[in-house]
Amino acid sequence: MNKDYAIIVKPLSEQEGGGYAAVVPDLPGCMSDGETALEALTHVQDAIAAWIATARAEGRKVPTPGAGRSEFRQRLPRTLHATLTEMARTEGVSLNTLIATLLAEGVGRHEAVRPANDGLRRPKAC
Repeated sequence: MNKDYAIIVKPLSEQEGGGYAAVVPDLPGCMSDGETALEALTHVQDAIAAWIATARAEGRKVPTPGAGRSEFRQRLPRTLHATLTEMARTEGVSLNTLIATLLAEGVGRHEAVRPANDGLRRPKAC
């Protein structure tokens, strides 16, 4: 199922055309974009379906969702959980995917305004 694959959503610079990119790490080369993070997330669902269909048609193995995924648990106030659940339902995505997208969007914004030499350690890109 498409909603089982981890998706990374990040803002694109003006030089890259603006908007947001959505990348599926478990499916090499699978990505899409959109004007908003949620639009990119919606568009990438079609890219996932096309990637899987092409792989199957070519006899290639389709990677199992979550091969590189890690787990994070966070307690939320009930009202925030209800709001996020409704947002996910409205967008047609899982709650986990929505939260990961919102976190990625926030990190992207934070990285865009923070100087690169601020002395804070950043994880290496995959």
